[in-house]
Amino acid sequence: MTNLQIQLSWEDPATGERREPNLSVPIAFGREFARLPAELRGKRVARMLLNSNEVSRYHALIDCEQNQLVVIDQGSVNGVFVNGQRQMRSALTHGDTLQIGPYMMTVTFGINATTQATSPPSMIQFNPNTNLPDPSLPAPVQPVSPVGSTFPPAAFQAEKVVVQALHATGLPVDECDYLSIGGGLGSFVWVDLLRISGVRADRIVALGLEGEPYARYKRLCLNSQIPLYERLRSNSDSCPDNIWGWPSYALREAWHDLNKGQPNSTLKYLWQVFAEPTFAETYTPRAGNVFDSIDREVKRINWNQIYRYGRVRAIRKTDDGRYCVAYSRGPGDYAFLVSRYLHLATGYPAIQFLPDLQAYREKYQDFKSVVNAYEAHDHVYEQLERQGGTVLIRGRGIVASRIVQRIYEARKRNQNITVLHLMRSPKPQGNKFQKSQRLVKNHYEFQPFNWPKACWGGELRVLLENASPEERQRLLADWGGTTTADRHDWQQITEQGLKEGWYQITFGQVLGVEQDAQKRTITHIQEKGLGEMKLAADFIVDATGLDAKVEANPLLADLVKHYKLPLNYLGRLVVANNFELVEMRSNKGQMYAAGAITLGGPYAAVDSFLGLQYAALVAVDGLAAARAPGVNQLNTVTSFQQWLKWVFNQSP
Repeated sequence: MTNLQIQLSWEDPATGERREPNLSVPIAFGREFARLPAELRGKRVARMLLNSNEVSRYHALIDCEQNQLVVIDQGSVNGVFVNGQRQMRSALTHGDTLQIGPYMMTVTFGINATTQATSPPSMIQFNPNTNLPDPSLPAPVQPVSPVGSTFPPAAFQAEKVVVQALHATGLPVDECDYLSIGGGLGSFVWVDLLRISGVRADRIVALGLEGEPYARYKRLCLNSQIPLYERLRSNSDSCPDNIWGWPSYALREAWHDLNKGQPNSTLKYLWQVFAEPTFAETYTPRAGNVFDSIDREVKRINWNQIYRYGRVRAIRKTDDGRYCVAYSRGPGDYAFLVSRYLHLATGYPAIQFLPDLQAYREKYQDFKSVVNAYEAHDHVYEQLERQGGTVLIRGRGIVASRIVQRIYEARKRNQNITVLHLMRSPKPQGNKFQKSQRLVKNHYEFQPFNWPKACWGGELRVLLENASPEERQRLLADWGGTTTADRHDWQQITEQGLKEGWYQITFGQVLGVEQDAQKRTITHIQEKGLGEMKLAADFIVDATGLDAKVEANPLLADLVKHYKLPLNYLGRLVVANNFELVEMRSNKGQMYAAGAITLGGPYAAVDSFLGLQYAALVAVDGLAAARAPGVNQLNTVTSFQQWLKWVFNQSP
């Protein structure tokens, strides 16, 4: 066991993304790289940086003692847990769960030789700037592929594009003051605030692929089994159509039900808002109500005049201090847009799909048995209701909870449906920050929203804004994690399923997925204490989430490479506290970003309704400070005037 190599697998506490480094023993864990030993008994030590305030400076060591792998607590404050039990010194075996702070790791032996595993230990030290092993740093990003042989033109290879060269191409060149790229909810919220702040609609353009700003979000909701009458995981006063947040969704829904002669539900909604979350379940709005309210605001701000269909290919600075966007309006129809102020709100570029499930689909070309929760997969529930069957669920967050509820509803039509919920490891306790700790039941970690509520506008927001990049990394790890809403109906479904036997939770590491002679999926897992097991299922649903890394978006990857933009430790764009990309300033031109592509910066809940509004608010404040044309700083009087216009549905 002198040259033992192991794999440690975990989900990043802030994003839920997988980390699976292969490391050579000894391995030191801690939150300060300089405090971790570089050598031990003449051997190089693999130093793993875990950025969390729950992790001590030098927290633990994995080493070999008498041909046995052991983990040793180095006098940490919060301890080392092996399979849920606190240990000062403990032997580790294949499949054990090792918890250090919010990091829940699975220990795997017998790793095949890989680039990481065959590298000397000094080459697999964790980089303190990325929190990733050096050999697994992302490969250089390739430039965006041109659509045709001449587009984007050669002029786009320059650091600053000459505007005259654009006109010389003979392609259409339009100009505007404000341009948002994405055309989704992030763009809509930014445009809405610009309009409220006095900017005319004819000075703004939003480029995107769908006319309804919520089109993609709505599709993801429907695919993940959240129909229009179901409730979103969002707050009552997080209103994309109403920057003031009043009247809130709860008040609007209460007024609607009161007019319908339903006083009981009216009182229920009002009680929820005043008593949540201690005495009542947190209020969340119905999906259909949110989309209807956005439709109203779309008409009020003349969104249809602002929105243009376009697939953006590249972004460059211009020689006159602005920005140029090369985009296609359709097959063979290319154009340019030049703008002084540019806003990036591209959202999640891709669905995150587990590698073993992707390998299964590629091998068997089976796109019906193995699905992602964010893909259209209604055929799964239709077949279950007709024929019954077994569903294997991967992931245990909010989407997994909704999938379980949908299957529970299907069982009302057909009792011959069973659920196998595969989790990598048990969840004995929830994440904690200072004296607060999340509730855990049946290995689900509960929290009303995906971040603690104070991250939106309370003391945690201020704490994160004032923190250094290293401190932000630790804070996001402590606040993050895979959580689901603390809803009583979901907890009752889980309890009932476990009691009746149709819902089963299994722990294990997936070794591979294959198809048997009956066209069923067979998942091979390594289960702690039981060796290798096979889980047969008619369907597998991947509920592990979405991918927001910059490298997954060709447009952003090209921008980052061309201008050598820095990325934060999560692989997202580095933004200032007002969400400006400072490195992209172009004379008087300014570029801002919003949404998931900025996670790791000054704000935690960047992909929420209220998070998008906050990013727009501070960005437009920055534009007002820069005396951007048409932007008026809102004050008490002007804000109240604009709110009255919103109430009476008048154009800003």
